[in-house]
Amino acid sequence: METLDLWSMLFVFMLATFVGFQVIQNVSRLLHTPLMSLTNAISAIAVVGSILIAGERESDFTTILGTIAVAASMTNIVSGFLITDRMLKMFREKGRGPNASGALSTGSGQAAR
Repeated sequence: METLDLWSMLFVFMLATFVGFQVIQNVSRLLHTPLMSLTNAISAIAVVGSILIAGERESDFTTILGTIAVAASMTNIVSGFLITDRMLKMFREKGRGPNASGALSTGSGQAAR
């Protein structure tokens, strides 16, 4: 890898980090859930990229880095879904959540009473 490529990629990474931090910091509270969904989608793209890198078998170093990237991306995706589920549970009404079988209650049992 040429030194020029390394510096330009490092500059783009730092610029993307700064812009991303500023955007996320200034998001209104109403948009946090869609933002979390978007970051889960971006993490899914990162998983695909890291799987491609790990599967190239160009060298042992790239395989190890790709495997670490797959593990980190999958951890990020699973954590995002768990946090999103936890946030949605906060807004769910007490009588309308999943019943004992895990299916959502439709309320048809209450109409028969």
